[in-house]
Amino acid sequence: MNESELEDLLSTPRDRTVAALAACPGDIVILGAGGKMGPSLARMARRAASAAGGATCRVIAVSRWSSEAAQRALKEVGVETIRCDLLDREAVAALPGAPNVIFMAGQKFGTTGAPAMTWGMNTLVPAICAERYSESRIVAFSTGNVYSLTPIDSGGARETDAVGPVGEYAASCLGRERMFELYADRRGTRSAIVRLNYAIDLRYGVLVDIATRVFRDEEISLAMGHVNVIWQGDANRVAIECLAHASAPPFVVNVTGTTTLSVRALADWFGERFGKAPRFTGAEGRDALLSNASQMAATFGEPEVSLSRMQEWIADWVESGGPLLGKPTKFEARDGKF
Repeated sequence: MNESELEDLLSTPRDRTVAALAACPGDIVILGAGGKMGPSLARMARRAASAAGGATCRVIAVSRWSSEAAQRALKEVGVETIRCDLLDREAVAALPGAPNVIFMAGQKFGTTGAPAMTWGMNTLVPAICAERYSESRIVAFSTGNVYSLTPIDSGGARETDAVGPVGEYAASCLGRERMFELYADRRGTRSAIVRLNYAIDLRYGVLVDIATRVFRDEEISLAMGHVNVIWQGDANRVAIECLAHASAPPFVVNVTGTTTLSVRALADWFGERFGKAPRFTGAEGRDALLSNASQMAATFGEPEVSLSRMQEWIADWVESGGPLLGKPTKFEARDGKF
């Protein structure tokens, strides 16, 4: 598989995705579309909208666009792009209106060194965008980090559980959710909040972090000894389908895999595949950052890409020297510092 084939795979909608956009006709604005997931989600939205009979529907990807190549690639598949600093109220006010909005903007890494910018991106920007698009349906990406650590055998935190963010990043993400809740309460803005952890691509993600460390004979921390993961294409599909579930108060859903995975077992699998003995540091605790995805499975169906398939794809990618984004997830952090 090459990068072009990977992008096609990540952006392939399913029938449910097409049906969701048929039920939510009109233009789609994707705010913060220049990150790791944004380009493939924008492509999927374009493909699903066209399949739903919305060939004239505009899909507009908004970002500061530090990558001109990503911006150009989207234009080539019919996605419009706009450069915008989402902290600029006037610039956001000038963005095109649309009945459907997917909010993906945020900052995680660098929080420790620049907490003010993290709060600006994760709490102020959502307020600015919720004001601009208060009459729209909004799907807002959040994170499972808003939960506290849960016991390994609990099955993970549920949407109805009390939140307990650890660290400024997680707290600012809870602030993001509260802004959309505020506009749902005061303006009736229909929203869906997607608590995601962790999306998997072949170029980044928890499985890539583990696989590359095994392959390079690097130590693997067991501080966060268990995780949930989901294929990015599956996460993209659920996020788009959430448009049809936007409501006031917001619809909240954990988006991740339905199985609690052992970091040690994952490393051992890659070690057997690569013919290497994984090197571990630390020991597994009795709790971890885990989310229960039973509501997602009941509402949207189980993820279509299995763990075994992700492992095989990633092992092939790493062995063949496929390009990586070089952005570790830091999934092992227990103190919320990123």
